[in-house]
Amino acid sequence: MATEKFTFKDLPKNLTELKALPEAKLDTPYKTCALALAALCAYENSADSVYEMLDFLKGPESVSLMEKQFLNDRLKGKYYKAFSFFAGATPDNGYKPTAPYTIEVSDNPYSFNDENWAVLYVKSSGADSVRPVKLRKKPSTGEWFINDIQCLADIRVPKEEDPWA
Repeated sequence: MATEKFTFKDLPKNLTELKALPEAKLDTPYKTCALALAALCAYENSADSVYEMLDFLKGPESVSLMEKQFLNDRLKGKYYKAFSFFAGATPDNGYKPTAPYTIEVSDNPYSFNDENWAVLYVKSSGADSVRPVKLRKKPSTGEWFINDIQCLADIRVPKEEDPWA
């Protein structure tokens, strides 16, 4: 099993900032996965900017209407979810990660079972198990793109929102 760690001085707020990051070469699935989670952190401020970043990270496909609705259902009012994957974010501090922003992306023995496909994993500090992200490689360019962001199931609410805390 391999784990790759990525550190961002700032999280991207738009496509221009995302493309300026060295990981935007998309030459490994780990880089693409880390960028997708970093992009989702901008959802509270601009869903449209997130859709533009995800369009880039999805390669020849665009974010579908169904995917936009899925993201809205998972993130609206729970913007902390995307931040929960970054180091320093905990339920106790409202999932506020420490800067610079660090995320770890891991694989497992089954991550690369299908040619040109990968399922990688990210850990939320508000969940007990790792969460998957599915990626697809475009053989003609060697780039890895997001296929399915499966890591946004509910997590423990921030302490300040927990009536039982």
